[in-house]
Amino acid sequence: MIHRHLTPAVLAALKDTPVVLLQGARQTGKSTLARWIAAGPHRARYLTLDDPGILASVQADPTGFLAQGDGPLVLDEVQRAPGLFLPLKALVDRHRAPGRFLLTGSANVLTAPRIADSLAGRMQALTLRPFSQGEIEGRKEGFLVAAMGGDPMRNGTAMPDVSDIHRRMLAGGYPEPRARPAAARRQAWHTAYVRTLLQRDVRDLSAVEGLASFPRLLGILATRSGLPLGASDISRDLGMPYSTLRRYLALLEATFLIHLLPAWSPNRGQQFVKAPKLILGDTGVMSSLLGASPERLPADAGLRGRLLETFVILELMKQADWMDDPPAMHHFRTHTGDEVDLVVEEASGRVTGFEIKHAATLNGADFKGLRRLQAEARRRFHRGILLYLGKDILPFGDGLSAVPLPTVWGRITA
Repeated sequence: MIHRHLTPAVLAALKDTPVVLLQGARQTGKSTLARWIAAGPHRARYLTLDDPGILASVQADPTGFLAQGDGPLVLDEVQRAPGLFLPLKALVDRHRAPGRFLLTGSANVLTAPRIADSLAGRMQALTLRPFSQGEIEGRKEGFLVAAMGGDPMRNGTAMPDVSDIHRRMLAGGYPEPRARPAAARRQAWHTAYVRTLLQRDVRDLSAVEGLASFPRLLGILATRSGLPLGASDISRDLGMPYSTLRRYLALLEATFLIHLLPAWSPNRGQQFVKAPKLILGDTGVMSSLLGASPERLPADAGLRGRLLETFVILELMKQADWMDDPPAMHHFRTHTGDEVDLVVEEASGRVTGFEIKHAATLNGADFKGLRRLQAEARRRFHRGILLYLGKDILPFGDGLSAVPLPTVWGRITA
């Protein structure tokens, strides 16, 4: 089993929290990690609601099902039985021992207000995303922690390998397709994955009509990853009522197929774009939806730029997940066109900005968005980093620097 960097956070939560929810998209490795924890560090009984008999038992008598046995219990795919959560609350309130339940779910059950309210103060939710680049290579990345702290890194010694970066983007982070050497076979997996997710998890969450329109919607969303959402434009392009689109987007977000980064602004002024930024949940799926390939990327600047921005933001989101105090993720954009791809905000309000460029050479104009963020954030501004395809760390003014892009997942070298 590839070591998951989230494992220590899960084990720590089980030591002091009655219910721990390990959530994330289907096929990210939640079941593998939960079974490993149940068999070793936490010693618990493992049951999956993908088993029709177990699911029927839960639906018939959720209270009796949860009350069986005295030891810890691991329940896989709990989004299939939302009726579990109120009996779970009652059981935990009667005996509030830590680590009683480890739940996994491939849909974010906390999007239902009744469930979120019922388990407030009783449950900690942790998100397991597709493999990070460091997990694939067997080392824990420290880039985001360093960037938010002191001097983040030192210069590397070689130019980034652009073809290697493209390969990483096209492969994405899901375990199974990464094991398939042929691009056509990886694309077949991603296509089947999306179909299965829509047919299972989306239906589990909502009796949704018009399921056939979801693949087309996902295709349009893939072209807009890295941009403000623009729901009205998408609604018009699809010929879909706005209210229906908003409901579909909520379902796609709940199943981790998309992420919506809220806009960052220092005040309530009208000069800032308020729309959230759309990010596809995996660049392997995104590449499949867009027909991206190693041959196409060098000739299509728009496509490789969107893929690279999505890829790096996802890698930084993964690194945030296993931090002790995860920061909030935002984007920054003004109506005059100044923008920063990712703004990381700590609980204290301090912000670090990241701009991502598929370019090996830079000039001062490339820092326009970061300088605007610096001016707006004032004393809250910590650092602005432009990630690019050069080999040197270069200063571009007080608190601003260009950093080689592979440093996000690579070793910090002298």
